[in-house]
Amino acid sequence: MSEAGEKLRLDKWLWFARFFKTRSLSATRVAAGDVRVNGNRVTKRATTIQTGDVLTFVIGDNLRVIEVIAIGTRRGPAPEAQALYNDMSPEPTPRETHVPENPRFEGKGRPTKRDRRQADLSRARHLE
Repeated sequence: MSEAGEKLRLDKWLWFARFFKTRSLSATRVAAGDVRVNGNRVTKRATTIQTGDVLTFVIGDNLRVIEVIAIGTRRGPAPEAQALYNDMSPEPTPRETHVPENPRFEGKGRPTKRDRRQADLSRARHLE
């Protein structure tokens, strides 16, 4: 960990904290304007952050709200990375599950000829 009052580049910190797999990926996301620091949209990769700053960004379908607790000195293992921040993200909304039309065939391998015939019949009935 580091001393209080130190600053670090935003893209480097996001990489240290293991939010992005590579530093260039984190730099690209910052440059695209996908990250907010203390509510302000940031597009400069070299924006400096310090402890107490709040970062807001989206990864996949999840909104992440992160408070910076510490500035790291390296990209260490996951437990070390998790000690760098406090996660204040809202709970993700549950995703809807898709119920297949033919419950016997769940996308595991190729359907049998009988399964294909039944699927064709159900589609033909649906079009009528």
